[in-house]
Amino acid sequence: MKNKTFAIVAVLALVVALGFFVSQSFKGTIKLPLLGPECTVKADGEVTLDSVQMANAATISAVGMRRKMSERAIVVALATALQESKLENLDTGDRDSVGLFQQRPSQGWGTPEQIQDPRYAADKFYTALKKVKGWKKMRVTDAAQKVQRSAYPNAYEKWADESEVLTKALTGRATGAVECTVSGEPALRGAAAAAALTEGLRLDWGLDASQDAGLKVAVKDANTGWRYAHWLVSHAQTTGLERVRFADREWNAPDGKWQPVTGDRRVGNDTVVAEVFR
Repeated sequence: MKNKTFAIVAVLALVVALGFFVSQSFKGTIKLPLLGPECTVKADGEVTLDSVQMANAATISAVGMRRKMSERAIVVALATALQESKLENLDTGDRDSVGLFQQRPSQGWGTPEQIQDPRYAADKFYTALKKVKGWKKMRVTDAAQKVQRSAYPNAYEKWADESEVLTKALTGRATGAVECTVSGEPALRGAAAAAALTEGLRLDWGLDASQDAGLKVAVKDANTGWRYAHWLVSHAQTTGLERVRFADREWNAPDGKWQPVTGDRRVGNDTVVAEVFR
């Protein structure tokens, strides 16, 4: 009888503990665990994403900057993707919706294969947003709704703050703001890793990076440098990226943090250096 009573008490204690954890999580004091490697973005606020979400956010931002869209447009795009897919490139959705923005082939957004290319999907979103008269003066949710025509027109606004944080970091207006921890065996090594990074930079940014003594990207100022540095870290999990250096900071994959460097490790404000696992 004592054993049965003890078991009941133990179960009740576990239920209470779980209830406290969940309730506190929704209050924002405790974060629920993510499914994948974690990325933290700090820029006048904090956002935590897994590596897949972070890579997609970086690509959406890069496509916007390459198109010379304003930061406001990037905020709207990120808020839309957060609401529609949680920044995951879904292969299904409501009716025939697919991709980051849950765009529908039957509504003229493209083929399912095209829409599931994050760069294509982001580009189509920005094209549609530019056609919305007065979108720059609208609330984030109103601008997004003009493009998406959702059954829940106010749903995008709840992601506005998170999108502001992501945009500030990914457009380079914050220093060392994107930190991603990469654990386990690298996805790629050596030439394959360097090729993956080079191809990603070409597709997202239209850049041809030098691979002489490490992958290098020439930049005109610190703001541009941090754009590329944060993009690289955002895509580290799938590319075999081990280290990024810019100015007086260095990011390392296992640790996932930006640390100050001096002497020969410092590269200046005109070059971003990326090193892959060998």
